[in-house]
Amino acid sequence: MVIEINNLYKSFKNVKAVNDLSFCVKKGELFAFLGVNGAGKSTTINIISGILPKDSGTVVVCGEDVDKHADDVKAKLGIVFQSSVLDKRLSVYDNLKSRAALYGIFGAQFKARLDELDELLELKDILKRPLVKLSGGQRRRADIARALIHEPELLILDEPTTGLDPQTRQTVWKVIDGLRQKNGLTVFLTTHYMEEAAIADYVVILDAGKKVAEGTPHELKTVFATDIVRLYRHIDEASKLFLSQGFHVKRERDYVDVEVENTAAATKLITAHSELFDDYEVLKGNMDSVFLRVTGKDIREA
Repeated sequence: MVIEINNLYKSFKNVKAVNDLSFCVKKGELFAFLGVNGAGKSTTINIISGILPKDSGTVVVCGEDVDKHADDVKAKLGIVFQSSVLDKRLSVYDNLKSRAALYGIFGAQFKARLDELDELLELKDILKRPLVKLSGGQRRRADIARALIHEPELLILDEPTTGLDPQTRQTVWKVIDGLRQKNGLTVFLTTHYMEEAAIADYVVILDAGKKVAEGTPHELKTVFATDIVRLYRHIDEASKLFLSQGFHVKRERDYVDVEVENTAAATKLITAHSELFDDYEVLKGNMDSVFLRVTGKDIREA
């Protein structure tokens, strides 16, 4: 295991930021850590990285107890924070050079590593430019390069694509996927984009500091997500009928959605009322509906 956390607690005065949290992250895994703001995600990340002391529990990262070997743990981590921690006045090159020096990477070794990162992240055009002059996507590439400069075993991405345009988000994920395939890099992700969580190997959902659900995306969708049967004809008749039968119905201008528990329930509904289903589709439950069902909250709005 790359991360092993057992019975973790952390409070700030009367607020239990992390409340009896336990989970594991396997080597090479893309692990998604989900929760609205204030759920305890950032507190947990700060404890994992040795920035914040815990109240109780055990935290082992890359085989090292964080309490006993914090410096060793930090050397094995790369973190991309929500907000850039690079010096905005310095060029990308100078930022990366100073960062590399903290890990004893100088001279020819730094140049070789920079060439590798340039090939991965296309840094050449921005290396000499100050961070303050870069676009959001360019700054994010520089942030990822900073986190990877020392070839960490674990990469923590704290909402890495928030605010980025779709093309840049796609580029970021192409880089991450390449690193996982090539180097077996373990990635610990927090995100507000449920389509990113849907591609994770394993997901833990937090609410008010407590773990409220965990599993693979498929397992979570099977247990918590509901399917939607969408009808494009007979809208008035279908709305009245299925409402009277106790279904959750959402009426729109051009269609009506009927919520069902699973595919089997959708098939039963369609078979029982085949005269209404001459223009329809069945929409599978997704991670958005999982999160809403588990926490009662919309992660994007929160």
